[in-house]
Amino acid sequence: MKDKTIDYVLRTTWLAVNKMYNEQGAKFDSTMATGFALLSIDPEKGTPSTSLGPKMGMEATSLSRIIKNLEKQGLIERKPNPKDGRGVLIYLTDFGKQKREISRDHVLLFNEAVRENISVEKINHFYEVAEVINDLISNKKIY
Repeated sequence: MKDKTIDYVLRTTWLAVNKMYNEQGAKFDSTMATGFALLSIDPEKGTPSTSLGPKMGMEATSLSRIIKNLEKQGLIERKPNPKDGRGVLIYLTDFGKQKREISRDHVLLFNEAVRENISVEKINHFYEVAEVINDLISNKKIY
């Protein structure tokens, strides 16, 4: 068998995870992007819209589309930030909190299944490798 590149393994694994979450999300009229966004919003205090993008690792244009869809579905509401009149806080609605819990349960189930099948040592190595890759990319040590 031909050696696989690191980026190939990362990409195909992420695509499989993405597909798995989207298949599960479809059962609840949701998507992985919706679930990820809901999990990134503080359920009690809300989250400033400006910090949501970096928290999710997304560009502003992609994020604004997701926020519009979340609002249209009644999962979130936007309110002016009382501490910064220029900013907006995003809050989960009660319906959004319900959907967030479903997303949370599925993420925890996935993590539990992986942890049951891979040793703690190997998982720690996985995190170390991911950290090095992120460092190489974010500090422009490759290109």
